[in-house]
Amino acid sequence: MSYGSQERVIDYPARRVELDTNARFEALIAAIESAVPELTDAAAVARLADDGDWQAFTRGLAWESPSGFVRVWSSRPDALMTAAGSARPSAVWLLVNHAVGARLFRHDPATLLYSPLRLEAHAAQDAGTVLAFDVPSARLRSFGTNKVTQAGAELDRALGDLVEDLGLPRPGALRR
Repeated sequence: MSYGSQERVIDYPARRVELDTNARFEALIAAIESAVPELTDAAAVARLADDGDWQAFTRGLAWESPSGFVRVWSSRPDALMTAAGSARPSAVWLLVNHAVGARLFRHDPATLLYSPLRLEAHAAQDAGTVLAFDVPSARLRSFGTNKVTQAGAELDRALGDLVEDLGLPRPGALRR
C-alpha cells in the first residue's frame, strides 16, 4: 500500500546549552533523578483512571516535582558505548511537564516533537560533569503561534528552576 503526502520543511534556530560543572557524575545523576520523579505514560494513565481529574493530576505532579517535570524515559548508554570503545559515563532523560504539554498539544500535536525535553549528562574529559539540553522556547517558537511560544517560555522557566534546584546557576539562555 502507498500513501500520498505533501511535504513542508520548516527551518528554525535551535539553542543548546552545555553546562560544564564541577559536580561528580554519579552525584549529579542522583540529584537529577531525585529532583525529577519517574512517571511512565502507563503509570500516568493508571493514575488518571482513578477519577480522570486532569487538574488534580497536574497539581499532584507539581507537589511531587517542584519544577513540574517528570521522567518518562531514561537511558545509560555508557555500557553500550564502552563496547564501541568509549568509556565515558553518560545518561539521557526525556522530561515532561504534563500541564504545559497538554496545552501545547491542544494548539498543535506536532509540538510533542520538542516536549518532552531531552536532558543529557556526561563525565567531562578532565573532571566534573557536562549537563546539556536544548532551550525549549527556541524550538517551539518555530510553530509561529503565540500560545505555543508562551508555553515554550514557561518551559524555559521551569527548566531554569530545575537547574537551580540541582545546585547549579541558572543559565543565561533560560533567564527571562
